[in-house]
Amino acid sequence: MKLQTEIEIRPATSSDVSAIGIIGKTSFIESHGHSASLKDINCYIETVYDENTVLSELNDPSNMYHLLFYQSKLAGYSKIKLNTACDWVQIRAIAKLDRLYLLQSYYGQKLGYQLMDYNLQLARNGQQKGIWLFTWIENHRAISFYNKFGFKIVGKADFRISENHVNPNHIMFLNLINA
Repeated sequence: MKLQTEIEIRPATSSDVSAIGIIGKTSFIESHGHSASLKDINCYIETVYDENTVLSELNDPSNMYHLLFYQSKLAGYSKIKLNTACDWVQIRAIAKLDRLYLLQSYYGQKLGYQLMDYNLQLARNGQQKGIWLFTWIENHRAISFYNKFGFKIVGKADFRISENHVNPNHIMFLNLINA
């Protein structure tokens, strides 16, 4: 989907596995790198963004990965799952925004807004009544970003970084029925 001449969002394919891993590792370190020890962070990113793990997720039809390009350069990606229940939300037929990653060098250009709008439209097109996500309680930039879209904090959960470390996370929800 071409949003402007400089921005393109398209579904990811198996040929994008390496790029997704690189963006995932880089973005996670940029936003969460100071949340745990280097050993714990490395354990997490080497497991979650391993090419085999990413390929397995890409091959799972419940995961929808989309890449965001700016001026023909990969700037970020998203992962959304439709019909994914949340214990903190009573509404059914809701989507989980699993990842919305943008490289820090692209901050301030409203690219994250474009990618979020795209995912919200995916959820609406999939007849989802809402969308939920986890965000680290100390990621104030992300919390502010999600608040601008109307997300509300509805609960808390621990996000396991490693066997030895968890980060407290907000569970945030956006009701799409009245949005």
